[in-house]
Amino acid sequence: MDARPLGIWDSGLGGLTVVRAVAERLPAERLVYFGDTARVPYGTKGAETVRRFARQNSRFLMEKDIKALVVACNTASALALDALAAELPVPVLGVIEPGAEAAAAATRSG
Repeated sequence: MDARPLGIWDSGLGGLTVVRAVAERLPAERLVYFGDTARVPYGTKGAETVRRFARQNSRFLMEKDIKALVVACNTASALALDALAAELPVPVLGVIEPGAEAAAAATRSG
């Protein structure tokens, strides 16, 4: 088993809801969280700025020897997720696609 932690970051503290959900589903996993409260909100920033922040935050967590990265920020997931996935040597997950899939499943079943 890979004992390295999962890394999760958000532009602020909202990502703590993602931390809680991951901890509930994967209680044996160690988690490392970074909330970029110094530069929040990301939604008012330009695309290149968001991508730069996303790279910086992700590299910071990579220094913690994470085994996977969750980008819990919607803005960064939309603007930087593909680039991060291409650049980083760990799996990179966002929050938009899982949320959209859950909404679609609820609509089909409800």
